Amino acid sequence: MNDLKQSTVLATLIGDIVGSRVAADRSVLHERLVTTLAEANTRLRPVVPLRITVADEFQGCFPTVGEALHASLWLRLRLAPVQLRHGVGWGAVGVLAEEPRVEDGPGWWVARAAIEAVKADASRAGTRLMRTAYRLAEETDGPDPGAVNAALVCRDQMIGSMSERSLRLLRGVLDGDSQAELAAAEGISASAVSQRVRNDGLAMVALADELLEEVR
Repeated sequence: MNDLKQSTVLATLIGDIVGSRVAADRSVLHERLVTTLAEANTRLRPVVPLRITVADEFQGCFPTVGEALHASLWLRLRLAPVQLRHGVGWGAVGVLAEEPRVEDGPGWWVARAAIEAVKADASRAGTRLMRTAYRLAEETDGPDPGAVNAALVCRDQMIGSMSERSLRLLRGVLDGDSQAELAAAEGISASAVSQRVRNDGLAMVALADELLEEVR
C-alpha cells in the first residue's frame, strides 16, 4: 500500500507509559518495554508488529478491535506496576512508506483521539483510573464505541483498584495458571489465592477480557 486509496481497515493501538519522565531509571524502563513488546509480537501476533515510535510511545495494528483490547490488557499486566495507557481505533490504515515504515489514515487519527481522551479523563479526580479508550472512524462500520467504552471504564476501575499482588495473580489467571501454581509463585496458600480471585474480581476481569476479545 502506497497511499490511503489502497488502505485496509484495522484495529490500531497506541500506547505509552504514564509518568515515564520521572522514572528512577529511564533506560531500564525502556529496555523492559522493548522486551515486553517483543514478547507481545510473538504471543499476540499483531498484523503490524508493536514498535516504539517516540520515547515511551508505541503502536501496532490488529485484525479486530477485540484483539487490540486484549493486547492493551496483556501489556498493562506485563509491565505492572508501571502504568500504561492505550488508545484503540478502528478505521482505514494506509502505508505511505516502507523504509522507515510510515502509516497514516483515519484508523490512526481515532486511536490518537482515544489516547488523548484517556489522558484528559485521568487528569480528573473522578476518572483518574482511566487507562483505555476506543474510537471508531467516521463512515466506518465497526463495534459501537459506547458499549465498548462502558466495558473499558469498568475494567479500568477494577484493575486500577488492585494491589500489585492481585495484578500478578490476574496475569497468571489470564495465562491459565492453576491456583496451586499461583500460590507457589507468590509464597502463599492456595486458599489465599482463591480468596483474592473471588474478592478482587479476578475471574470477572478474566471473563470480561474473554468477551471483549470476541468483539469484531
